[in-house]
Amino acid sequence: MSLIMVLVLIGALLLLIIGFSIIQQQKERAEAERRQEIARQRAIIDETEAVLSNTGMVPCSSNIIMVLYKRIQDALAQSIGYATGQTKSDYERRLSDLRNQIQTMQAAPTPAPAIENFRLPDNDKQILELVKTLKKLKAILRAEHNKGKVDPTIFAEEELRIDSLQLRINVDSMITRARAACFMKQYGSSKQMVTKALNTLHTIKAQTPNDPFIAKKVDEAKQLLDEIMGAQKHSQPEAPKPKKEGDDLDMLFQPKKKW
Repeated sequence: MSLIMVLVLIGALLLLIIGFSIIQQQKERAEAERRQEIARQRAIIDETEAVLSNTGMVPCSSNIIMVLYKRIQDALAQSIGYATGQTKSDYERRLSDLRNQIQTMQAAPTPAPAIENFRLPDNDKQILELVKTLKKLKAILRAEHNKGKVDPTIFAEEELRIDSLQLRINVDSMITRARAACFMKQYGSSKQMVTKALNTLHTIKAQTPNDPFIAKKVDEAKQLLDEIMGAQKHSQPEAPKPKKEGDDLDMLFQPKKKW
């Protein structure tokens, strides 16, 4: 009888150990998923805030700023459901502040700044940062639109603005590279880049005919093209002059020099 009791107790103990192990594994799995979700939402917040901090370089409308704000708002709301302790309190405070900002912006929307007033930074590092910001901004806009969080009309307008800004940067880059290629006497490549820049400029000019920036760049590209054509013409070797028929005979019968 005692042997049976011992076996029963051992079996019960094994069941308890197995049950405890299963519960512990589930807790660890849930904790890992919680941390992973917090990290994912944190990455969304950091990325969006980084883009938001660089919008000063871009003529952004209040619509695109609102898209960024609401993306951060959604990420904070998701994080609160997984965070604990002080981290949760910080998220709740940030969410409250952000909601106030959104309400203020909705109560007094500002008109979109004219894209014609946009000027490229003089610093190459800033231009590179601007290119990265526009690329991320476009990706965020599309992602939020695919989730149904951006009105189709607003999406179309804002994507068109971003595309126009990217075209301007590309044009300026092509003209700069064409000038560098001309300096290196790579006239074929230089001419090809300027021609491509002019075609792009004419496309933009058709959309914004009164844009002084585009008019200036068209004149700059045409002047550079003239310079390239002139430099290319001067670099070509002159064709040899045709000899007269009597020249060879004169050379043959002229008196020989004595040395």
